[in-house]
Formats: sequence, structure tokens, C-alpha cells
Amino acid sequence: MKKILVLVLFSTFLFSCKNENKVEKVERAFYYWKGNALGDENLSQINKLRVNKLYVKLFEVDYSEARGNFPYEKNRPSYYDFKKLDSVEVVPTVFIKNGIFQYNDEKSLDKLADNIVFLINKYSSEVEYSGKKEQIFNYKEIQIDCDWTKSTKEKYFYLLKKIKELSKKELSCTLRLYPYKYPDIMGVPPVDKATLMCYNLIKPLSQKDKNSILDIDEMKKYLNEKKSYPVHLDIALPTFYWTQLYQNNRFEQLVELSTNEVKAFAKEVKPLWYQVEKDTSINYQTYLKAGDQLKCEDISISVLNEAINLIKKNVELDKNTTISLFDLDSSTFKQYTDEEISGLYSSFTK
Repeated sequence: MKKILVLVLFSTFLFSCKNENKVEKVERAFYYWKGNALGDENLSQINKLRVNKLYVKLFEVDYSEARGNFPYEKNRPSYYDFKKLDSVEVVPTVFIKNGIFQYNDEKSLDKLADNIVFLINKYSSEVEYSGKKEQIFNYKEIQIDCDWTKSTKEKYFYLLKKIKELSKKELSCTLRLYPYKYPDIMGVPPVDKATLMCYNLIKPLSQKDKNSILDIDEMKKYLNEKKSYPVHLDIALPTFYWTQLYQNNRFEQLVELSTNEVKAFAKEVKPLWYQVEKDTSINYQTYLKAGDQLKCEDISISVLNEAINLIKKNVELDKNTTISLFDLDSSTFKQYTDEEISGLYSSFTK
């Protein structure tokens, strides 16, 4: 009898351990946020890392009195690039500024939804190539990126419904950690699935002693208990970096410099912070003066793995989950080896 009881308890333990993390298959994904042509290096990395999906930002949406709702930062994909990505699913992605909703009613949101779907179809549609028409890329999903608030959720959710209705495509959206933790306040978006964006929890200039891209202690405030979400969740992690430039203790701009690059001409004065030792020109575009201060924010592989463990412990994920890295850029592959990047994906099934 004792042996049977021990076996039952042991089996229960194994079953609970096995089901602690349900992810069995990871779809490897990247966000592509900058420019039109992917380039040979990015195409090569996509193939080497066996990436399945690419979220490509096509344009952003803002509002002005003169123009109403208007698209900007348009990124028309290269036909030649996408012909080399036959095995990679392309997801057209649109960023919508939250501020537009104060100027819109349902009628104007209907028109905006129609314009968004029209532009996506236009950017993916046929081009003339070698005497015949070719499709740039086919797609079955649209993703909308918007940092909605409690006051704008009704209009934003209305817009999502209209985009879904008009496009007849699968619809996903991005989800920050605050609306994930407080769905009773922020609502649940009417989408087929959402991507939980596990970064940018702190406003870049608000806390000078913390990494605004990813701070584990800040992340723990939102991921502190095991919970499920009413919509299927995918996960996005940061693999980008930036450096904040301060002159005379006043923020000037963001510059694309890693910590290792900054160390070549500046000395560390405290964690995250460096002081320029001599006048320096960066790519003939940014001029740094001796005494300027730089706050370097990048994410080590150990911090990313700590974040993954926190996510696995506290977020209910389905068997098939897309894991995205933000973003696809040559700087990403300077920061991490192929093995480290591949390990970020595979960690979710372990």
C-alpha cells in the first residue's frame, strides 16, 4: 500500500512538473521595424536561425488638423527580399498613436479601418516582374501595435473590430504588461491573439538608475503570480539597445551605440553611466564633447534568460507559441551569438 501511495505521489509530482510549462512548439519570429530592404546579412541570419515569422512594420498612423488621420514612416517591402523568404510567414504590422482617438468618432474610425486595410493590401500586392505580375508577399494575419489607455480603449477596440471585419484576416495586437495585469481596468482587446511585450516598462528618461528597456525588478511587479489571459498569448523580448546622450545634464538625443562601443572613448562613472573623455565624432553625424554623459542601455543574455524564467513561471502559454525578438537589425547580431539567440527561442520548451 505504501509503495502504491509513493508511486501515485511521484507520478503526480512528475505530471505537475511537466505541465508547469506547456509550450511544446515555438514559432521563431523577429520584428522588422527599420526601413525597406532587409539586406543580405538579415536574410542570412533568418535562414541560419530557422525563423518562421517576420512582423514587418509597414507604416504608422498619426493625426493632424490639416490631414486628419494619416500614415507616415511608410516602409514598402522589397519584392526581391520577400522572394527569398518563401518559408517565412510575413505579418504586416501597423503602429497607431494612441493620441489619435481623441479626434475620432465611429464614422471616422470606419474610414481609418478601411484605409489601413487598403494600404496593407497595396503594399503586399502584385508588381510587374520579368513580364508578369508577382505578389510581393501573401499574408493571413495583421498585427496592430498601440499603447491604448483606459480612456481610449472603447474607440481602439472598435477600430480593431472594423479592421478584422474588413480584412477577413486573423487579427493580433501588441499587449503591454500593465493591461495584461489589469484586464478589468484596461479591457481585453477583441483579437484572435496578442503579443505580450516584455520590455519598455519604464519611461526612458524617468528613472536614471534603471535600465528602461528591461528591468527585472520592474517586470516582477507585473509577473508575480501564475495567471491566464482570455486571449492566446505570444511573447516578445528585446534584443535592441540604445544610448542616451546628455549635455550639461540635459537630455539631447538617443544614439545607436552599445556599451562596448562607448567604452572605447568614455569612462564608467556609475552603473549604466559613462562620461566622454575627449571630443569624439560618431559616423560624422553625432558630435560628442568631453564631459558629455552617456547612459548605455543594453540587455545581457543572462538578464534575458532571467526574464524568460519569470515569464515561464507566471504566464500561461499554449502548446504552440510564437516567440518574437525586437528587432531584426545588424546590431542584434553584434550583441549576441547565433547560439545565444537560438537559445532564447528554445528556452521556452525546456
